[in-house]
Amino acid sequence: MSASRHKIVMMAALIGYAVGSTPLARAEWWSHKPADFEECADLAEKAATKDAKSAALAECNAKFAGRRKPGGGYTYYDFMQNRSFDIAGPNPTPEEQKQIDEQYTAYLEKQRRSRIVAAFAARQQQLQQHASLKSEAEKAPPNTASIARPRAAATELRHVKPAGCPRDSFSCEWPRLSAGLDDLKKALFGPPSGKPRRTKQGLSG
Repeated sequence: MSASRHKIVMMAALIGYAVGSTPLARAEWWSHKPADFEECADLAEKAATKDAKSAALAECNAKFAGRRKPGGGYTYYDFMQNRSFDIAGPNPTPEEQKQIDEQYTAYLEKQRRSRIVAAFAARQQQLQQHASLKSEAEKAPPNTASIARPRAAATELRHVKPAGCPRDSFSCEWPRLSAGLDDLKKALFGPPSGKPRRTKQGLSG
């Protein structure tokens, strides 16, 4: 039995013994020695007062660890493992107690492994979420506003006069005037048909 488990079991037994250590208990209140907890409890119910019953039941708990099974035999409940063990008599034998302690050691190891597996799974989930967010960020399209700004800037530059261009200079004003004349021709005569104009030579022939 591990040291911590042994201390806890001994403390529980001492508490039960202290509760049942009344003058009535020390005088062995039963008329004959009970064989198990159930028989001990039946005798305790015959105590004269409520306090005497409580003290007698506490002594029964301290004296018998097992509980009678309906089909025969006994069972021992280990609250440290939250499970029951089948035992032959009203108390575990040394061999049965050794097996219970071995099961408790295995129980502690299982609990430790479960905590490790849970922590590893949580870490894996965090890594997967981080990788997913990174992948989505890499697949996202570029910001269209950043592309539109250089294009707009280039369009604006085409309409800006060259630096140092003298005011009312023909070389500076001619492109604007030429564009205005083209617009006036289109307004008066419509867009050009695209057919070649017939020359006088073609008419004479």
